[in-house]
Amino acid sequence: MPLPIRSSICSLCQSRATLPFTPTLLPTWQAMRHMATARPRKAARMTLSPNVAKTSLKKPRSGRDRAGPWASTNQTEARIRDTPRPRSQAALKRSGQEGKAEKKEAPLYKALKMQTTLSPVTYGRRTAIKSKIASLTSFDHFPLLPTVRHSIFSQGLPGLADVTPTPIQRLAIPQLLDSNITKPKPKKADEPQYDQYLLAAETGSGKTLAYLLPVLDAVKRGEAQDLEEQKIIDQQKAKEREERLKNRTFELEPEEPPMTDSGRPRAIILVPTSELVAQVGAKVKSFSHTVKYRSGMISSNLTPRRIKSTLFHPAGIDVLVATPHLLASIAKTNPYILSRVSHLVLDEADSLMDRSFIPTTTEIIDKVAPSLKKLIFCSATIPRSLDNQLRKRYPDVKRLTTPNLHAIPRRVQLGVVDIEKELYRGNRMLACADVIWSIGKAGESSDGEGHGPLTKYMGPSVKKILVFVNEREEADEVAQFLFSKGIDAVSLSRDSTSRKQEEILAEFTEVEQPPTAEEVSLANKQARAEKSIPFVLPEKKAEITRRLPNTKVLVTTDIASRGIDTLAVKTVVLYHVPHTTVDFIHRLGRLGRMGKRGRGVVLVGKKDRKDVVREVREGMFRGQALI
Repeated sequence: MPLPIRSSICSLCQSRATLPFTPTLLPTWQAMRHMATARPRKAARMTLSPNVAKTSLKKPRSGRDRAGPWASTNQTEARIRDTPRPRSQAALKRSGQEGKAEKKEAPLYKALKMQTTLSPVTYGRRTAIKSKIASLTSFDHFPLLPTVRHSIFSQGLPGLADVTPTPIQRLAIPQLLDSNITKPKPKKADEPQYDQYLLAAETGSGKTLAYLLPVLDAVKRGEAQDLEEQKIIDQQKAKEREERLKNRTFELEPEEPPMTDSGRPRAIILVPTSELVAQVGAKVKSFSHTVKYRSGMISSNLTPRRIKSTLFHPAGIDVLVATPHLLASIAKTNPYILSRVSHLVLDEADSLMDRSFIPTTTEIIDKVAPSLKKLIFCSATIPRSLDNQLRKRYPDVKRLTTPNLHAIPRRVQLGVVDIEKELYRGNRMLACADVIWSIGKAGESSDGEGHGPLTKYMGPSVKKILVFVNEREEADEVAQFLFSKGIDAVSLSRDSTSRKQEEILAEFTEVEQPPTAEEVSLANKQARAEKSIPFVLPEKKAEITRRLPNTKVLVTTDIASRGIDTLAVKTVVLYHVPHTTVDFIHRLGRLGRMGKRGRGVVLVGKKDRKDVVREVREGMFRGQALI
């Protein structure tokens, strides 16, 4: 029998220990409370973490440790993203920038931008204009003064047997002459008291004659009207003088000096460059021999003494050709010169209304507004910038555009040379020299030049080529390289002196005149003498360097692409692809003037837009406008 065990446990605990174990079932809330009290307590929220002072923290092993409401609160450095977060479509739509990013990334965006620099003209309007001017086939249909009409054949278009007006002349001359004959309609006080016109036609279409004939007609009509008014004023003054002499027999009265027209032109033609001043001024002066009026031209190429004698001549001046900046500077000290202007012409308006000229141009327009009757804008292109300025400042302007506006004539051929070929390997200068050599060594053109009795003694006609570059710094470099390759090349840019510019442009603007009867007879005598007395010409020493004969090249920037009448030029080489379609039209517009044929060559490299050149070439082949 075992002995009883002594214990300090009470009898109740002993009785529980002997009973079988049964699990205790507690309510849910008691179980959760029991578990919560069993966990170790965390630190308070205001207690700083021991890792705050550390420079770098270990990256969490899993994304589970990164989550939580207090994640990433202990950063010591600002973590800014390199690229901004992309905006949502709703935010782009609210800001009005929806779809702009996609347009910039499009591969044809640059090509489309070149086309959209021009203002569009619908083909329906072109067809309507073409049918409207179809019946006007002679200058006799225009109500011009007889002296002005006869001067067209003798001074304006000399040497032409069949003289017919061009489309822009058929369209513009009747419109500009209407207000010369009829009385102007009264206008409201807040509206401009002068008529506004926009003449837009392709290059080489006779725009100068289109606005010059109506202006000269208005000058002569205004001169006749002033004479009649002056007679009436003189008669009134004579009567007043007689009455004063009767009342004051013994008193001497000082005579008033007569009014003079010195420095007060009736019409002003503004052009952007000095070269255009010389060209337009020469055309205006040629008409003065038969129409009988006084004209003058002023530019920065002339001396101050020459400018003063031209503008302030005692006999007065009727038509003035000038640049805006020079005229504005003279008007600041002598505002009297703009007090009698009735006609103001802005030739090459797309340049005169751009950012560099528009403050000066608008200042002149505002000063001549009290006496102005007609404001005429003239341009070969209508860029969107010019279109916006006209709609904003002159909403009532009458637009006179020809059917072939913004179109390069089909008689001009455009060739494309890829400078990435094996022959050139990306050397643009070498490609340009090779093109000029091939053109210079080729046979004469189909126009029949270079043939005749004087060809053997006077030599064949000289081929004249224009090379256009985008940067004026490259003009001298290209000209020097071409000269080193045996080509007679010169450069022309803003850096050239005024005297050099006149001499160079004279060679490329003057057309070779046909031989006279004396020259033909002298050539025939030399031919007969050569047949009767044979002789041997002395041998010439062989030249060290090979030169390209009978070819002259002018490397220039856009200074020679605006309005210069390059009738003698039959080839244009585009050294660079132009930036815009406007430059395409102006540079290739040096060709195909007065119905002549021309040839253009564009050098295309690896970084140039070939799709733009392709669009221009296809438009030229079809005879369609570039926009």
